[in-house]
Amino acid sequence: MADLTHIDDEGRARMVDVGGKDVTERRAVARATVRMSPATAAAVRDGDAPKGDVLGTARIAGILAAKRTSELIPLCHGLALSFVDVVAEVDPEGGRVVLTTDARTHAQTGVEMEALTAATVAALTVYDMVKALEKGVEIAEVVLLEKSGGRSGHWRRDEA
Repeated sequence: MADLTHIDDEGRARMVDVGGKDVTERRAVARATVRMSPATAAAVRDGDAPKGDVLGTARIAGILAAKRTSELIPLCHGLALSFVDVVAEVDPEGGRVVLTTDARTHAQTGVEMEALTAATVAALTVYDMVKALEKGVEIAEVVLLEKSGGRSGHWRRDEA
């Protein structure tokens, strides 16, 4: 089990010691896709959902979630985030809302979990805000698109 960084010598889960790692600029970009009917997506775009501003609420929820990631993911380090953003794109014809998150820090460990958590909670917020309009809304995808910084350097999802 020596190759498993989150397992101690006795096989128990543990937090990784990042104390010896260099502080570097870290960035991660993630995306969540929420599928719904074209009519529901149009209501989101037009600001006509029963609970109010879906996109604004989802944006703030995603930012708040990124800041609290270490409280939600048991072995995740708490990070001082320098930037978090959530950008929403609505495609009424395709019946979807795409939420792209960007998280940044200067730290000894990566910020991927913060970007993914922001995307996930923003998507859950969209779901909550439109469930009165449609019961069949689906969070279809949550993926890491890109990460940079640290020993492993830059990585980008190949979406060919």
